[in-house]
Amino acid sequence: MADRTRTRLLNALKSSGPQTAADLAKVLSVTTVAVRQHLDGLLHDELVAFEDLKGSVGRPKRVWTLTETGHQQFPDNHSNLILGLLGGLSDLYGQEGIDRLIAHREAQSRSAYLDAMKEVKDLDARVNQLAELRSREGYMAEVKQEDGSYLLIENHCSICAAATACQGFCRSELKLFKDVLGPDVSVERTEHQLSGDRRCVYRIEARN
Repeated sequence: MADRTRTRLLNALKSSGPQTAADLAKVLSVTTVAVRQHLDGLLHDELVAFEDLKGSVGRPKRVWTLTETGHQQFPDNHSNLILGLLGGLSDLYGQEGIDRLIAHREAQSRSAYLDAMKEVKDLDARVNQLAELRSREGYMAEVKQEDGSYLLIENHCSICAAATACQGFCRSELKLFKDVLGPDVSVERTEHQLSGDRRCVYRIEARN
């Protein structure tokens, strides 16, 4: 049970970002005391860190976040192998080879996504279907609504190493979302992990 709670804590911090022990206790439906005990263990293992934030009144609020080591607990699609393959492809075929690989991957994903959405017409359903497809690929995706728009939130980048080495993957994914959701829908990336944000977020809305 202890290991399961630790895993749930890490998942909650990965999915929702910095949180207090009280916030985490509500999410996990356990006591705040229990959460603090587990956080102390994760702190000892260097998987989490905290910051005491001062408010206008009262005691400082202790907010917990994942450390770099904590983020590494989540899958990264065998980053070392991917980086080695990308380097070899570049050596053999240059930038054209990389571009062709990205285009090929984009075409495969487009075909799979469109097939999964062929019976889905409503934008709400399409965005949620896209989030489900992305979650299956390890992106920990979720959908929220804000000011009449949909936010497709990806809490984990399962190809982070490849995207860091070649940002063409990120450009390709943005284009992929636009193609899959259709010409009557606008898609804008508002947060980008490779630009220093905690996650990638896409604002999606129907064009007027």
